[in-house]
Amino acid sequence: MTVGVLALQGAFALHQRILESLGVATTQVRAPRELAGIDAVVIPGGESSTMSMLLERGELWEPLAERLADGMPAFGTCAGAILLGREILDGRDDQRCLAAIDVAVRRNGYGRQVDSFEEPLAVAGLDRAVNGVFIRAPVIEAVGSGVEVLSSLDVGSGSAQPVLCRERTILVSTFHPELSGDARLHEMFLESI
Repeated sequence: MTVGVLALQGAFALHQRILESLGVATTQVRAPRELAGIDAVVIPGGESSTMSMLLERGELWEPLAERLADGMPAFGTCAGAILLGREILDGRDDQRCLAAIDVAVRRNGYGRQVDSFEEPLAVAGLDRAVNGVFIRAPVIEAVGSGVEVLSSLDVGSGSAQPVLCRERTILVSTFHPELSGDARLHEMFLESI
């Protein structure tokens, strides 16, 4: 199995390093031809509107959307979760999403860069908490009936926001697991393939 890591922006090298430490072959994806040799893809964090624009300019948008529609597994973190969702609630007018998982996402849902934080998160199926690193993190505001919420964050006033969701072989997190030094979410993704 080879996992492609979208290498347009963000901490793609950290994702690649984690996957390789788990014994998985990886390749960086920057051009459409590089999609042909991969079995799954990781879309890292970054700035979602910039990533969307770079996907369009690099003529990657349509081939990636086709592979995802055909069932290619994907793991999106932060901006990757925004791009993989079905709806971006506050994106630019020209910003598109890949509609690979039935979630509606709001960019920078917890605030600006200075509002970034870390929080231990209970995750379904894991025996101990995962450290959630939230950097200008999006908020998942709606999930479809086929989406499994694996972790939520208590945001006060008795409500919780989904922060880790899965639908079939698509996994999204609104935080950065690659920054925590914990490979368990990458393992969870690989097990779903």
